[in-house]
Amino acid sequence: MSGTSPVTVSGDGVRVALRVTPRAGRDRIDGIVADADGRAALKLSVTAAPEDGNANAAVLKLLAKSWSVPRTALSVASGAAARRKIVHIAGDGPALARRINAWLGEQHG
Repeated sequence: MSGTSPVTVSGDGVRVALRVTPRAGRDRIDGIVADADGRAALKLSVTAAPEDGNANAAVLKLLAKSWSVPRTALSVASGAAARRKIVHIAGDGPALARRINAWLGEQHG
């Protein structure tokens, strides 16, 4: 896929487009993929089932740990009941975007 990023700066932080696979063998971030519209999404897998918000909680925990941001700064902005989600991370948007994009480049470049 091209070098596009799933991260966009918003007024009070960043939004990250995700494509989530629940009930996976392990929790992991699998890299950047193109969705059906050609937009970049971060592909990740979690072991939790998509019931009672368990998969969403696992997604937020995985991202918080991977990116060293407080779990309380993350929330599901849209797609709570879908595989395609938008996660919002509150904070300094440009700084968060630089940090996350740098992490993505190191891990999945």
